[in-house]
Amino acid sequence: MKINRILLSAALVVVALVVQVSVLARLQLPGAVPDLVLLTVVALALVYGHVTGALVGFTAGLLADLAPPADHAAGRYALVLCVVGYLCGLAKPETGRLKSATGPMAVVVAAAIGSTLLYAGVGALVGDTAARHVGLGFLLFTAALYDLLLAPFTVPLIMAIARRAENDPLADTNGGSGSDVASGWLSSGTGLRIGTQRGGLRVKAARSRASRAGRIKGVKRL
Repeated sequence: MKINRILLSAALVVVALVVQVSVLARLQLPGAVPDLVLLTVVALALVYGHVTGALVGFTAGLLADLAPPADHAAGRYALVLCVVGYLCGLAKPETGRLKSATGPMAVVVAAAIGSTLLYAGVGALVGDTAARHVGLGFLLFTAALYDLLLAPFTVPLIMAIARRAENDPLADTNGGSGSDVASGWLSSGTGLRIGTQRGGLRVKAARSRASRAGRIKGVKRL
């Protein structure tokens, strides 16, 4: 991994973990808890790919295992996020560009459900039956719902920051870092294309200037 990837990933994971432990875990929501650490791993995996996604996932999971008030065996969530980071990295677009929010939203839902199932499965192997008392189906539903609601406010931003740190040319396309991610996420299903609209406005402005210049020249000739 590059140094800038390591530093940025570490900073984002630490911030996500602090917010997770100090804010999200205290919301007392029914069922699962919104998982900002998971969303951070998903976002970084979609930018960096499966190898870096697995490494970031393992590190983030291990930190979550050790952070208080953790009440499970160390390494359990590290295994879960390592697998999730690897699989999400496989969904990275070949061109790096996300034209729609459909793909990332599907990845978030799959990651939320898959991580919950894997975490419960590993817990069953070590004798943790907490998921049975809450209800696995309810946990899956609430985990997917909470993460899906939180994702539009976090995943596009994290992906944009990661691209900027990588000096990715796509980060400067269409007038700003990660604009294709944000516009694709927020305009999904609306039919809007922010980049196309900007291009159309530029063409119209150019035509207006050209016609104005033609009129001025005609006046001078007279």
